[in-house]
Amino acid sequence: MLTVRLPKIGSVAAWRSEARRLAAEGIGAEHVRWTQDSEQDLFASDKAPRGAPVEIRLSKQALFDIESSLYHRDPERFARAYALVLRLGRGEIRWGDRADDALRKLLHQRKEVGRDIHKMHAFVRFNEVTEPGANRRAFAAWFEPDNPITEAAAPFFAKRFGDMDWVIATPDLTARFIAGQLSFEETRADARPPEDASHELWRTYYANIFNPARLMPEAMRSEMPKKYWKNLPEARLIPDLIRTAPARAAEMHAKMPSIPPAFAAKAVATRAPMPEGVTLETFKQHLDACTRCPIGCRATQAVAGEGPWTAPLMVVGEQPGDAEDLSGKPFVGPAGQLFGTCAAKAGLPLEKVYVTNAVKHFKFTPRGKRRIHQRPDAGEVEICSWWLDLERQWVKPRLLLAMGATAALALTGSAKNITARRGTVEATKDGTPVLLTTHPSYLLRLPDQPARIAAEAKFTEDLRAAKAMLA
Repeated sequence: MLTVRLPKIGSVAAWRSEARRLAAEGIGAEHVRWTQDSEQDLFASDKAPRGAPVEIRLSKQALFDIESSLYHRDPERFARAYALVLRLGRGEIRWGDRADDALRKLLHQRKEVGRDIHKMHAFVRFNEVTEPGANRRAFAAWFEPDNPITEAAAPFFAKRFGDMDWVIATPDLTARFIAGQLSFEETRADARPPEDASHELWRTYYANIFNPARLMPEAMRSEMPKKYWKNLPEARLIPDLIRTAPARAAEMHAKMPSIPPAFAAKAVATRAPMPEGVTLETFKQHLDACTRCPIGCRATQAVAGEGPWTAPLMVVGEQPGDAEDLSGKPFVGPAGQLFGTCAAKAGLPLEKVYVTNAVKHFKFTPRGKRRIHQRPDAGEVEICSWWLDLERQWVKPRLLLAMGATAALALTGSAKNITARRGTVEATKDGTPVLLTTHPSYLLRLPDQPARIAAEAKFTEDLRAAKAMLA
């Protein structure tokens, strides 16, 4: 049997060269013995029966998987890889066919190697060993991987820590990066570096940031197996931190301040008494000072209604928009402009109409530099209804026009099926008739142009109906 001896350093490249040579000579896998042992073998031979040459053509993925698997600790990895290369060259199997036992095992070992390399990249901890007067800082580390992956893992450190000299020793090989040059050598017995002064500082920092209330030992061991702990500076602290975690978590909990739940502030605000002595002159001033719901704390200002206090028609929208919040005036934004256009088509004179909103502050969600409209909830509408009722008492309109679901909720107590209820007349609790219609902002959101034109025509017809009802 032909014995092929591979070096411990550069074994993958040596295997690749030998595999191509043997395949070209037609030497079968069963006649080759692969080894990294330097001792003399009594049965070693440099001859083997030859057969038909095999041309090797591998995809990039196949070559990557095969060569990655050669960093596994399995002593049969070189023989298995060569046998698979011959079978691939002869067309006996296709790459990726996991029904084949040998190929499935190779792919499994490649995955184990990849996981081991990832662990090495994550858990290597350097000790500083810079000598006095040196031009470059120097570091050393000891790591114990499951597989002989030093040559495969070291280029990552060379790229990431190219501005310093370092040594990473493992039980098999030692990687050295000196003056920008990466090299490998077999590991000596005294390869473990001494601790440096930064380790004690790191242990102090680690102990202080350790959160016992979020301790999950199983997750720790899953991500960082316990065998790696001994090479970490903080390893000596971990058992004691885990042991004392329950008591420390209980102590932290006992020292925590008692914070009321989020709804408590809202409940307190809604129980605050409404202002007394509100007049037409002080209405806006009191409205700006209202904090009974959280909307007012975020808006720029409150937006009161506008129009003649003797208007027969009161138009109630949903809430101010961005433009109204900045100007302090109702219906000046895109929806308000569309409302004005449709009112003109319907022959409804807005100078004789009182316009206001069910909610007096702008509720929004910040998105970058924009403020996106957010619909008020039922509680916020109910809190703000006191201001709307005050306006109704002063104006005493003969007809209310509710535009949108929020306005319908404030005036009729229901926000459901506003599209189906559009054009119908309902009533408030005190018997004032309410004509229901859609809000102009709904028309602006319609993406289909024909649908928008049709909806705008219906909206205009509702305004025309409001005018007719007043006549």
